[in-house]
Amino acid sequence: MSDIILHHYATSPFSEKVRLVLGYKKLPWKSVIVPAIMPKPDVQALTGGYRKTPFLQIGSDVYCDSALICDVLEHIQPAPTLYPESHKGMARVLAQWADTTLFWAAMAYNLQPKGAMTMFDSLDTAKAFGADRGAMSVGMTRLRPGDAAAAYKSYLRRIAGMLDSGHDFLMGDTPCVADFATHHPLWFTRSRVPVMAGILEATPQVLRWMDRMEALGHGSSEKMSATDAIALCAASTRATAHIGETFQDEHGIPLGSQVTISSETFGPEATTGELFAATRTRYTLKRVDDRAGTVHVHFPRIGYVLKAVQPA
Repeated sequence: MSDIILHHYATSPFSEKVRLVLGYKKLPWKSVIVPAIMPKPDVQALTGGYRKTPFLQIGSDVYCDSALICDVLEHIQPAPTLYPESHKGMARVLAQWADTTLFWAAMAYNLQPKGAMTMFDSLDTAKAFGADRGAMSVGMTRLRPGDAAAAYKSYLRRIAGMLDSGHDFLMGDTPCVADFATHHPLWFTRSRVPVMAGILEATPQVLRWMDRMEALGHGSSEKMSATDAIALCAASTRATAHIGETFQDEHGIPLGSQVTISSETFGPEATTGELFAATRTRYTLKRVDDRAGTVHVHFPRIGYVLKAVQPA
């Protein structure tokens, strides 16, 4: 199998989710550091427009969104599993809640002025970050700081209640995908804006669980340049992803059509390409880039919008 390449940056919360999954599964990986804000020419050479962090590359296959990345890593290394048979449906539902509702409550709390002031080394950097994220969240309804704090406290108490069962992790004695999804917004509070981390002190069970999660580590990684990752993609002669499921058409758009795929909410930039596959769980676009060559870009169905490109 080709190298697992994670395109990420150190303070990205969703990147931390994937880094811990790689550590849990003891998968070696290559580390490509991407910019936190635009411009991102090397990112877009591979993704074609998608600019959220992280994304995963294996040869000429590029996987967008941490939920899909978790599925891909599970396929590569089934044990230890992220989806225990006894509660895999519930684990996925809880993970989706954590990646959306919990995440946005936590970030609205974390990035109020007191927290945001500690994140940046200059006012100009803070303004650039704010403008970048503002462009990514056009049309989104954001919680006000007071409402976010109240919601975050409630969610932390509920997480603590799950840990009162006597198990080390949210749904049992071993971590599942719900643990990794729930952990990363809290990790951001604790490690990136520690001035805001007092909110965690009321739930010591949660802090102890966070320690257990962080003890999993990030596994073994090696640095790789974006230039080398793009060259590796260009040198790959075919897609390596296994796409064995039947075409599932929900839109009346046949395979081979020119389409766009974009996020439903945050990060609306579209990727354009040929619809190569549409399975029960994901879309795959085939696109050609001057630097990266032929790239297959994969998106989960949930959270993404597929549209046909209308003729000019």
